[in-house]
Amino acid sequence: MKAFYSDHFVLPLPPGHRFPMQKYRLLRESVAASVPQASFEEAPWTTDGVLALAHHPRYIERVTQGDLSDKEQKAIGFPWTPQMVERSRRSAGATISACRAAFGSGVAVNLAGGTHHAYADHGEGFCIFNDAAIAARLMQAERRARRVAIIDLDVHQGNGTASILASDESVFTFSVHGQNNYPFTKESSDLDIALPDGVGDEDYLASLGEGLDTLFARFAPDLIIYLAGADPHEGDRLGKMKLTMSGLAARDRMVLDRARERRLPVAIAMAGGYGKNIQDTVAIHLQTIRIASTYAGPAGADQTVSAE
Repeated sequence: MKAFYSDHFVLPLPPGHRFPMQKYRLLRESVAASVPQASFEEAPWTTDGVLALAHHPRYIERVTQGDLSDKEQKAIGFPWTPQMVERSRRSAGATISACRAAFGSGVAVNLAGGTHHAYADHGEGFCIFNDAAIAARLMQAERRARRVAIIDLDVHQGNGTASILASDESVFTFSVHGQNNYPFTKESSDLDIALPDGVGDEDYLASLGEGLDTLFARFAPDLIIYLAGADPHEGDRLGKMKLTMSGLAARDRMVLDRARERRLPVAIAMAGGYGKNIQDTVAIHLQTIRIASTYAGPAGADQTVSAE
């Protein structure tokens, strides 16, 4: 199972910044130590033309040149630096690479990614470029998939993804998130399940199961991009949910089981995780990758499809 990383492209954040940048390095080290099936590759750099599959060219140019206003940088949550641009391009490249790899091995992972708050023309919530939207459209352009489902199980709604893909019937956006959590103004995904604060394993898994039933009743994807956020965990500072480690494991298996039943390739991105203890966040992401590695194998989908 291929795992694509970009953690050595580090953003220089001010002391006390709440984004847990070090979790990516810690995760790669943990995967290397305990998931022998994982094969590591550096995330490639994403070109302007590929970014433009989901983003306005002028926005790409302004990000690249550092022409973002203070207000725009505040909305993103990162000060502009060349390292921010480099890492954002690499993170998108990792999800693209994971999608390509999943067609051969069934499952592949981006050890970061899930930047679902990025809109076509602006960034928000620690997200600059929307890796899932970019990757979905590139897989279609490369004729690897006609129809893509994005299953977003970060605790925060994928508002940018929903906005970018709102009029695109070839990509199905499905989000399970906290109804009272960021973003406080939600967009409309193809399927949204908004859950109350304090939801636990049983209710969450029941809602997810119903949502997956609805997704597959309405849509027949050729590829799944799965945002496996760690932030529904009961120990997350920003999550407001109460899922346990075993509940999150059941969540991951439910998604991967549904994909396996349909012989669908799955590309996984880590998305959010803001544990009071960073080791808890790393452990949740590691658990997802360990579980995913047991599903790796020929997907029956190592092929391109003809465009309609």
